[in-house]
Amino acid sequence: MIPVDRWLDHWAEHDPDVVAIEFEDERLTYAALVDAVGRMAGALVAAGVEPGSRVAFLGGDGPLPLKLFFACARIGAVHVPLNTRLVPTELSWIIRHADPVLALADTAHASILAQSVVESPSTRCAVVGGPATAGIDALEPSDDTPARTTTGDEALLMCYTSGTTGRPKGAVLTHTSIAANAVNVHAMMDLTSADRVLNTMPLFHVGGLNVHCTPTLAAGATLVLHPRFDPGRVLDALVSGSTDLVTLLAPMLVAMIALPEWVDADLSGVRAVNTGASMVPAALIEAVHAKGVPVTQIYGLTETSTLATYLRKEHAHERLGSCGKGAVTCEVRLVDESGRDVPPGTAGEIVARGPNLFREYWRDPVATAEAFLDGGWFRTGDVAVADDAGFIYVQDRKKDMIISGGENVYPAELEQLLVGVAGVVEATVIGRADPRWGEVPIVVAVRKDDTVAEDDLLAVFDDRVARYKVPKTVAWVDALPRTAMGKVQKHLLRADLAD
Repeated sequence: MIPVDRWLDHWAEHDPDVVAIEFEDERLTYAALVDAVGRMAGALVAAGVEPGSRVAFLGGDGPLPLKLFFACARIGAVHVPLNTRLVPTELSWIIRHADPVLALADTAHASILAQSVVESPSTRCAVVGGPATAGIDALEPSDDTPARTTTGDEALLMCYTSGTTGRPKGAVLTHTSIAANAVNVHAMMDLTSADRVLNTMPLFHVGGLNVHCTPTLAAGATLVLHPRFDPGRVLDALVSGSTDLVTLLAPMLVAMIALPEWVDADLSGVRAVNTGASMVPAALIEAVHAKGVPVTQIYGLTETSTLATYLRKEHAHERLGSCGKGAVTCEVRLVDESGRDVPPGTAGEIVARGPNLFREYWRDPVATAEAFLDGGWFRTGDVAVADDAGFIYVQDRKKDMIISGGENVYPAELEQLLVGVAGVVEATVIGRADPRWGEVPIVVAVRKDDTVAEDDLLAVFDDRVARYKVPKTVAWVDALPRTAMGKVQKHLLRADLAD
């Protein structure tokens, strides 16, 4: 497999003046991007970065993190993006665990990085893309473009898992993993060099990097970046025709559809809207379909680089709610506790195998070994069913499944019914210990005001699900804790309610 930075060289050789990245008022052609990546690589080498070294980055979205990613690719280093939403204590743990030789920040995040590396004396800090600040020197610019030192088999990206079940782990992805994922995205979206692809997801997350950014640049297309998600700005981009492909997570779709402008919005220039990362209510998908735009849905994790399955637009209407079938480079099966395939209509754990998978959990051989079945099948921890045609419907996280009186209760099924309840901002379902049933489901919800009562909310389940599935009570909270990709951190809710 060729190194992924070779993608940029290819398009700079063939179409140097095509715009690779649009960000605010900046237009970066493929030729200019290759030049910037080369100079960034030279600066990293001058700062002591060697093949295999980890280079951490804490900063906002834009061309800068992509330049750094491809510069690491060029010299055989490993890019470690840091979540800007974490506090210094959380960042400090990740930095100590990743042990980067160099930790970089943009000027806006320099002071936070300085607080986070106090306990990592082997890590040097520097500001990149701006002047020295907060007592941290600036990374010296370089006019040197080092020769490529990678073959394409090396580690390139280490993303720390979102932590929905506890302490995050560093999933190590290789050039091959990321290239295989690009193949999957191209096949899902029919992505070509003629496309203009909008990304609003954070670039510190594997979804932000690999659902659109790396595949778009691999295809020689134009990547349109927004510094953050703004529902009005996204809708304007879709209506104006300045982009034809976009990925929007369920909370993003909710915010955009709630805009008054949505009612009359003309999305005829949009080829497809992609979604995934969590259970997506059917009502959201249908709202986009009503605009004549197919909704493609994906399933994947950090460990699959991201795509493991996808639903193409040809099946968007007839298989609403399905995440499709295994991707081009990824085999997918549903298995029972013994690792045996389950028949159609029976819930089983999703397992995946292919070159898009991660190589290991950084410095955690026990967790790496536990993550795989015999034959190289990665255990995702997610439960799904497949229909007779093989289309997969994700039900829930295996660890989120509630066993009440010996019966399996999948929170996602109940959460679908909670969408759109008047007076409720957001809601989820978790399990609570019960002396009689072992566990019982309960609703955790955020309400607009005190006019919404517990009985009002629980009434939505009447005659719609079996009695053993009906939640027993409601816990009102100020907000649901979420990861950067919008997933509710249920382990935090369970711990809070247990206390």
